[in-house]
Formats: sequence, C-alpha cells, structure tokens
Amino acid sequence: MKNKSDLRQELESINRRGYPAYKSLRGQYDFGEFVLSIDHVQGDPFASPSNLSVEIPMRRTGFPELYWKEDYARTALEDCILRRFSDALSKNSFKAKGSGKSGLLATSRPGQEILHRSALVIAKGKLTARFEAGFPANGRTINAYELEKMLFDFLPPAVIQSLYYKNWKKEILQKNYELSVDQHFIREELPKRKLVAFLGEGSILPRMSGVSSKPLRDAVPLSVPESLKVELELPFRGKMFGMGIPQGVTLIIGGGYHGKSTLLQALEQGVYNHIAGDGREYAVTEDTALKLRAEDGRSVRNLDLSLFIHNLPNGKDTKCFSTADASGSTSQAAAVMEGIEAGSHTFLIDEDTSATNFLVRDEFMQKIVHGDKEPITPFCARVRDLFDQAGISTVLVAGSSGAFFHVADTVIQMDAYRPLDVREKVAHFLPEYPLPAFEADAFALPGSDRAFWGKPVKQGGASARRSGRGYGKDDRPDNDGSENRSGNRGREERIKTKVMSTDGFSLNHDMVDLRYVKQIIDSEQTAALAKMMKYVLTHLSGTVSVDRLAKMLTHQIEQDGLEPFMDGYAYCGLAMPRIQEIYAMLNRYRGQTPEKKDK
Repeated sequence: MKNKSDLRQELESINRRGYPAYKSLRGQYDFGEFVLSIDHVQGDPFASPSNLSVEIPMRRTGFPELYWKEDYARTALEDCILRRFSDALSKNSFKAKGSGKSGLLATSRPGQEILHRSALVIAKGKLTARFEAGFPANGRTINAYELEKMLFDFLPPAVIQSLYYKNWKKEILQKNYELSVDQHFIREELPKRKLVAFLGEGSILPRMSGVSSKPLRDAVPLSVPESLKVELELPFRGKMFGMGIPQGVTLIIGGGYHGKSTLLQALEQGVYNHIAGDGREYAVTEDTALKLRAEDGRSVRNLDLSLFIHNLPNGKDTKCFSTADASGSTSQAAAVMEGIEAGSHTFLIDEDTSATNFLVRDEFMQKIVHGDKEPITPFCARVRDLFDQAGISTVLVAGSSGAFFHVADTVIQMDAYRPLDVREKVAHFLPEYPLPAFEADAFALPGSDRAFWGKPVKQGGASARRSGRGYGKDDRPDNDGSENRSGNRGREERIKTKVMSTDGFSLNHDMVDLRYVKQIIDSEQTAALAKMMKYVLTHLSGTVSVDRLAKMLTHQIEQDGLEPFMDGYAYCGLAMPRIQEIYAMLNRYRGQTPEKKDK
C-alpha cells in the first residue's frame, strides 16, 4: 500500500495537467491514523464529485465495544459519529478554490431520524467513513496544490476529531447509547403489552413546518388520558409514563386543526428512532406499521383485490387484477393487499387522503345503489376481520363519517393537541345511530405467490430461466464463474438511475413514483431503492414472485449491508429503507414484463 508521501509526489507530478490525469490517484494511501481510499474520480470539475473513504480498525478508534455490539446500538453510534464528521467536513468545504465543484467536502447530513447509512459503517472490525470531494481545477486544468490542502490540511483533523473516541466528550456517547437502549426496550415491550405504539408523556409531536421536521417551538406537550396511560421502566431513564395505542381498531377524531393528523404523522414516523431533542425520541410505533392512502393513476399488477373489489361490470377478474391507471378506491384497496403481503401488522389511514367510497358507504347510498350494483366492499366492513382473523390493527383518522365508531376498540379525540379517551361517550350514542348492514363475502386472505413484472436478463444458465427464479447471493453470474465481472458491470452501467428526492426515481425511461409512500423520509432511502431496483433488473432471470424478490433483497442487506448496491465503488448517499418500502418500490415499477417481452 502506498503512503501519504507517495500521494504528495503524485499530486506534484500531475499539477497543471489536464483533468483526466487525476484518475491516476485512485488507490489506497496509509496516512498513519487512517487509510485513505480514492475510489472514484470525477470526469471533470463540473461532474458529480469524486468518491473517497477513510478506514480505521475499530480497536484503534477506541470506541467501547458496548456501544457497537448490538445492531440497534451500532446504528445509533454510526449516526452520532456521522453527524460530527459531516459537520467537520462542511466547515472546510469550498475553502480550496477552483472551478465547478472544486473544493467540495461533504458526506451525508442526517435529519431527525436515525438510519443506517452507507456514509459511515461499522462492520467486520473496522470503521469506514465515505465522503465526496470536488477535485480542484482552474478551468479544466488540475490545481493539485488545492487538493493537497484538502487531503492533508482539512481532512486529517476532521477524521481525528470525529472518528477517534479519545476526542469525544464521553457523556455525549454514553447518552446516545442509553437512548438507543431505551428505544429498543420500548420496541420490544410493544408486542408484550399488545400495543401498536407508545408515545411518551411530554413528547413534542408538532413539527416546525411542512419542510422542516424539527420540533415546533412553544408546542403543546403531549398529555396522556388516564385510561390509556402506560407505565414503563426503561433501562436507563427509569420510570416513564406514556400513551399506549392498543392493538385492534383505533379511531382518532376531533375538529380541524386540533392535532389529528399530527398524531397520525408521529405514529407513521415512529417506525424510526429519533435523535435526542427531537421531541419524538420516546414516540415509538411497531416496526411494520404502514401508512395507506389513495393514489390515483398508479399501476396495479397481478394483485388479488377480491377482498374489496368483485363482480366488475366488465367481467374483469379481480383475483388477478392489473391496471395501468387505478382509481383512488382501487389504489387504496391495492395498498391494503400489498401491505398484508409485506407483513405489516398495523395500517395507518387518514380520511383526508383516502378514497371516500373505499372507506365507507352510508345507508342512504345503499338504498339508491343496491349491493349487487356496487363492486366495492368498503374498508369499514373489513376492518374488524382484518384484526380478528388476520391480527392486523388499524389506526384511522376520521373527521366526517361516524361509521367507524361501531367497529372501533379505542376512540381518541384530539382537543387542542390534547388526546381524550371518548370511548364511553361514543358507546352512549351508538344505539341512536346504528351501523348500516354491508353485503360482504366471507373474509379470506389471498396467497402471496405473485409474479414480479420486471425486465428479464438473457444471460445466465438455462436451468435458472426454466425454473423462473432470481439469482441469489451464491448463484449470481458474477459469483459462479459463468460470467466475468466486466460483463455484469456492462449490463449495470446501461441502466441509468436518477433520484428525485423522496418522490421517486427513474431507471432509464421507467419512472418509479414514490410520492405517496410517506414513510420514505430521506432521499438517501430513495437512492438505495433505486440501486436495489437496478440490482434486481441486472440479476433477475425469468420471473420471480414479488414476495421472494423482496426477501432476497432483505437477505442480501442482512448479509452484506448496503455495499452490494454501491455500484462497485464507495457511495456515501444510501440509507436503509424498511422491507415495506422495498415492496412499495417493486409494486410501483412499470417496466416491461417478462411475459410481454417473451411475446
């Protein structure tokens, strides 16, 4: 391995040459305190920045093993270190001068949520921090002395101050660890206490604005109704009270602007842990909870919707239903069935973003449009069966229809951001407003062996094509010797990805629309999903079920983290999505199908 003196000499040798000469710097350099890797060099100063990483054995960093032994504690430590490393780099960004992106030093800047990210990873006994750098140039002529300042003057202090335990205030890391343990404890307690969520008393749920997830100043702290109060003995914080949302059917009601949607948003984002000071660090929702809404115009493919939609006037089969332009009710029915397939145990629904005719149909309408003329079985008729027979809870915000009062186990009224348990009040009025009878077939969940519609890859063994399976970790072409890496790399590079924040991504000309998948809270999760879909289209041979494909991707992540999706070089812009978002990505892909391709 080369050392930093070698890097200095190479910089001197290419100074004032054409920009492509920078590519000669690729490789690893021993700086003593860390190893610097120059993994990818940008084509010119106006192109995407170069990708670099630093690597240090964990035993040398000095961070106590206790802080990174368990997965949840390690993710919290990675997040904490990354925030400091990101701040240290940003202080020196663009201090080196030049054209285009010259002088840029940056890595991921996490938000309020704690996510596993490719930017900083503790694995296999080492700490790896990835970042971007804009290699300086005057026009397109190399300015090596400015890059020397970046790599020798700016980078080492940022690394040493951020990635070595001895330079941290010990109480910061201890508190970070303690919070991660307490949050993990709450998550483990939820199923034991038959809760879908716990919201700590005094939590600050309102956010600063629609574009800022920081807590709102002077917001009303969460109070807890006595009947919903739950006491926990946290490992470090000790005794804590909070509002428990029980399993079953929970209805959230209240006037406009009283906090209904704010509470639901806290629940939907409670699937992630939050940093100290966020206000929601003790607002925890069970991991699989899924926000559902109508999505007019989305594609639905090969899906069994018969639980909600049947007897279509055009005779179309709803047990294997496909459309390129779903209505609001059809799209929401599809979201329910896809959520079941993804293993979600809780559905979160806001009446404001739902299709009205999917949620409920009143008695007057049933008198006018008889049941045999209405192909939609409303969600209100299925919500009890979803819990009683499938164990799937629902938390629903309602502001106009009282039909769900009849099927709710818990009713929470939000009054000026203060929750009230009004179940007894509701029970008093139920006899005066009987629930209309719904005509619905017997409840039955469909199977999950549903084909993924993706572009087939012609390379690969004939047996793989006949069996219709996707490639696993050990039988990919680039692992079994039947195809070299350069051939596989060629297929990957022909698929160009473009990420549009959290709204979705494109693969060449195919758009995957994720605007309404509201639990994607970071553009780096979208980027990871784009890389996963690219990986799928590169390695998929024949047809494979959506369920198996999603599980194959999650297994790959469990084995190797996000590295298989980094395009072969360091990439600091990926964050871990949940399996629910992986299913959502696969379900919204509109690309050409193997069946149509074969025809």
